[in-house]
Amino acid sequence: MISKEEAVQILKEEGCEEKVIQHCIVVSEEAVKLAKKNKAAGRKVDIKLVEIGGLLHDLGRAKTHSIDHAIVGVKLAKKHGVEKPILEIIKKHIGAGITPEEADFFELPDDDYMPRTLEEKIVAHADNMVKGTKVITLKRRMEILKENGTDKRLRQRITDLAYEVDLDLKNLDLEEIE
Repeated sequence: MISKEEAVQILKEEGCEEKVIQHCIVVSEEAVKLAKKNKAAGRKVDIKLVEIGGLLHDLGRAKTHSIDHAIVGVKLAKKHGVEKPILEIIKKHIGAGITPEEADFFELPDDDYMPRTLEEKIVAHADNMVKGTKVITLKRRMEILKENGTDKRLRQRITDLAYEVDLDLKNLDLEEIE
């Protein structure tokens, strides 16, 4: 597996803006914290995979900031010989995954964009909890999504993912933002 330094170098070589690189670093750090907590709770998780996947999740933003940045990121990562499990993290990190119907709506290639492995889920959740380089709460993420008119089903999917992988979350009262 590539190293942390190699992952950051790939981001730079592909032309990611410094603010994107810093975002990826914070997402990676948050994802590693989550992975370690999951491991301590007896769950099987590859911390190194989470770290590198977190670093490269937004590689496609070197070329586009649209929803297809995940697809573009996979293509760029393949060019650098990045391993398949990391490619899957890049492809599946958007929100809490994209259903086949949503992929069709967004005109993405017919594929599976739902995070399935614990590592994929952790990186997707960590990305949801980092706005720019600032770690935010789940409640704040829900407020932002609601302000942006995000569909209630997607907000629920993001919440469900959060409770699945963030073992520190308690039953927060999110009803007031529904």
